[in-house]
Amino acid sequence: MTTHPNIEHHPDLAEMRTRFERVTTTPSAQAVEALALITGLYLAASPWIAGFSVLGPLAINNLIAGLAFCLCMGGLGTAYERTHAMAWTAVAIGAWTIIAPWVMAGEMDTTRSVTSNVITGAVAVCLGLAMAAMAGGKRERKTARVTDRGPLER
Repeated sequence: MTTHPNIEHHPDLAEMRTRFERVTTTPSAQAVEALALITGLYLAASPWIAGFSVLGPLAINNLIAGLAFCLCMGGLGTAYERTHAMAWTAVAIGAWTIIAPWVMAGEMDTTRSVTSNVITGAVAVCLGLAMAAMAGGKRERKTARVTDRGPLER
């Protein structure tokens, strides 16, 4: 019978948690999260703020996409190690927000809806990419220690 050690004590896991903790406590990560939450809330309320709430399908789409964006990016500060991959979902939501006025059924591409969605979607894509870059860009490379061995020591 084989016993498996508890994964909680694995040295790579401890190092990864430490790295994620460092990333989430930086002012830039906190700023990205705050801006992402504001962006998601604006996206959810944009049909009523920008004045295109009469476009029912797009209004519902923006409400759902905005709430989903908030959920994706909102958990990054408290549970970054489990939710950093959700930043790529946030990028997809931002891209969808940009194209939604043209691909949804009906005439949803009014000046107000297009302007609001393109700007909000571009901001959402940038914030998602920034958070994804923080997850991948902060990895420290471990360099192997090279020792000089003589011909008899090999």
